[in-house]
Amino acid sequence: MIYAQLLWSFIQIGLFSIGGGYASLPLIEHQVVDVHGWLTPLQLTDIITISQMTPGPIALNAATFVGTRVGGLPGALVATFGCVLPSCIIVLALAWVYTKYKNLGILRGILDGLRPAVVALIASAGLTILVSAFFTSGAFSANLSDVNGVNVVIFAVCLIVLRKWKPDPILVMVGSGVLGGLAVFALQYLN
Repeated sequence: MIYAQLLWSFIQIGLFSIGGGYASLPLIEHQVVDVHGWLTPLQLTDIITISQMTPGPIALNAATFVGTRVGGLPGALVATFGCVLPSCIIVLALAWVYTKYKNLGILRGILDGLRPAVVALIASAGLTILVSAFFTSGAFSANLSDVNGVNVVIFAVCLIVLRKWKPDPILVMVGSGVLGGLAVFALQYLN
């Protein structure tokens, strides 16, 4: 039964992940945390972090990691297949439609109309990840003692470095990992 649930959940995610991997994050969160309760929000954030660091699309990596966590290797295969199947079918259908009707104005209007929804999905996912990174409880809190100061400082440093010098994002990720490790080390041994 768990494999059928994984398959159906990730078919839905794959079917409605218009806009790519980051746009799929709210859908993954809804299915994995809210609907089925397979993971906590903090566990999902960890999986998303790992998915961003591994090669491949984030939604596909997340599906594989969630499937592994929930149903082992067969779960990983089922979740990954479910995530990819709708895309394959849709891309084949859209390629046929686009080549046949590419000069039709209504098609351009539909594609232009999808852009704001995609931006909203990406922004929603970004806010969810930001809140889980900044607050120790994983949820927004007005209590300043719940704010993870180390993560806020690392975020600010990374944002400034990325905007000002535009280095390779991989170097920024490695640097933030080193800063996080040093901060944990320093906090453990200074207390």
